[in-house]
Amino acid sequence: MYKLSRWSPPRILVTGFALIILLGGLLLSMPFASADGTSTPYIDAVFTATSATCVTGLVTVDTGSHYSVPGQIIIVTLIQIGGLGFMTVSTLFAIMLRKRISLKERLVLQEAMNQSSMEGIIRLIRKVMIYSLSIEAAAAVLFAIRWSFDLPLGKAIYFGIWHAISMFNNAGFDLFGQFGTPFVSFTQYVNDPVINMVAMLLIILGGIGFIVMSDVIEFRHKKRLSLHSKVVLSMTGALLAIGTIVIFVFEFTNEHTLGALGWDGKIWASFFQSVAPRTAGPNTVDLSQLRQATQFFIVILMFIGASPGSTGGGIKTTTFATLIGAVIAMIRGKEDIVMFNMRLGRERIFKALTITLLSLALVIFVTMLLSTTEDQAFLKILFETTSAFGTVGLSLGVTPELTMFGKIVIAFMMFTGRLGPLTLAYALGPRTEKELFRYPEGKITIG
Repeated sequence: MYKLSRWSPPRILVTGFALIILLGGLLLSMPFASADGTSTPYIDAVFTATSATCVTGLVTVDTGSHYSVPGQIIIVTLIQIGGLGFMTVSTLFAIMLRKRISLKERLVLQEAMNQSSMEGIIRLIRKVMIYSLSIEAAAAVLFAIRWSFDLPLGKAIYFGIWHAISMFNNAGFDLFGQFGTPFVSFTQYVNDPVINMVAMLLIILGGIGFIVMSDVIEFRHKKRLSLHSKVVLSMTGALLAIGTIVIFVFEFTNEHTLGALGWDGKIWASFFQSVAPRTAGPNTVDLSQLRQATQFFIVILMFIGASPGSTGGGIKTTTFATLIGAVIAMIRGKEDIVMFNMRLGRERIFKALTITLLSLALVIFVTMLLSTTEDQAFLKILFETTSAFGTVGLSLGVTPELTMFGKIVIAFMMFTGRLGPLTLAYALGPRTEKELFRYPEGKITIG
């Protein structure tokens, strides 16, 4: 029998996430998990469990109106486990029980946190838990105070905790279907500065990654940031600024979105819709009413996604920055990609190219596949597919209308997006030995 101890870290991660999803789907399909006391179809329950564990937010049934409080608690628990990673959560319990973390477990943690070495990995896990719980608690208090003006105090506290976990883990789930209108998300708070600021701050903090968060917090002691943190922060800032400007310009005169809002609403909505595609999911305007140019631009933002070691998906900001650096270096006739006076190794460049091409091929293939099985416009299907891959959760209304085949394919895309196409390829592919020789160099004409 093939022993578990011989499994590679990617295979353990893939298997662990799959088991959590299947268990979560089983629980959500039980009568106690639905608001009306009936059993949810297993395909919808597994889809929701996949979306929660992969911190996406795409749903075939409305979370707030369809699921009971126990069902909602199961979903938010899956979000927390999926956002932090099941290995992170299990390691926390091991630390609390004073159990020794084995070398194999450290290797899996290294893979899960996307680290280049095991050095300091347990220390990083402790920081992840402290930062996550502290940020979620602070946001929950702010949300609860704000919603106490609209809801009974108990429900305001419940909503505050639930949405703080969902937003920080970039899940995109919300409970506002309880107000009678399914799938409305945060549209009623488009002009609310408190909700906008807290939600966007949670999304950004969850999306930059725990490594960067730790680096920034310890900056006053170290007096310097790592290259990784510099690239992530600069690229995140650039994407947020460009996204806000593009959405503001494209939708300024659209009466169905920004055109009906005042200047403050236009700015808040533009910024929020620029932040949300960073793998978060909530929206404050009706995305189906956006102009097609804006919808396609959001597809690009969703494909790029968040940053490594975060709760988000996509090809990641550092991958995109590496590709831009390669283009600039080639145009300038340089041999090396240099960022902040530091050169990137060739293995980083190859990895960035591999991830991008695998991701692009997967999104294109699934979009073409769903275009033949789903009765939807092409751009809507592309939007849905990219949202699933980037674990974003934004939708143009396609998700509830998916066929059973479409639900399975989108669930697979969410699973792939959360783990990463390269991790999935390593897990499913055969083990390869390192080559002991190199072939002679050949030349081909490029361009």
